[in-house]
Amino acid sequence: MARVSTRRIGRPLRAYVDTSVFGGVHDDEFRVASEQFFAGARAGAITLLVSAATADEIAGAPSAVREVFGDHAPYMELLENTPEMVRLAEAYLAARVVRRMARVDALHVATASVARADVLVSWNFHDIVQLRRIRGFHAVNVANGYPLIEIRSPIEVIYEA
Repeated sequence: MARVSTRRIGRPLRAYVDTSVFGGVHDDEFRVASEQFFAGARAGAITLLVSAATADEIAGAPSAVREVFGDHAPYMELLENTPEMVRLAEAYLAARVVRRMARVDALHVATASVARADVLVSWNFHDIVQLRRIRGFHAVNVANGYPLIEIRSPIEVIYEA
């Protein structure tokens, strides 16, 4: 399985993180990879990019997930939603890359794209980390003047000492 290197010359990897990654720490299937991913942030190899949408979702999450989010606040850069991000998310929805009910997932990808994140990291295999959807995000990005966005699960972006 290909991994996105967390070793960068000159700066940490800028990884947009959606809500599922914070919850992954408390999921038996995803715990180890999630913890390894966050170790990269604590080691200074990864800057966690989070959006207002992520913060809103975390506010409604169980306390254990909110605690993981809070514990990693020193390693985060908060990205405010902009009209540009909303327009790009709407373009994904119009192109039917994601379902209308997955509007927040479209906003996660748009935010990472507009912010020029090095990678978007998610455990959401239904609406984000799925080849057909990734190809759709890429097509919409190119049509709207944005670069392709790496979309990976945390297991592909773990810290390597």
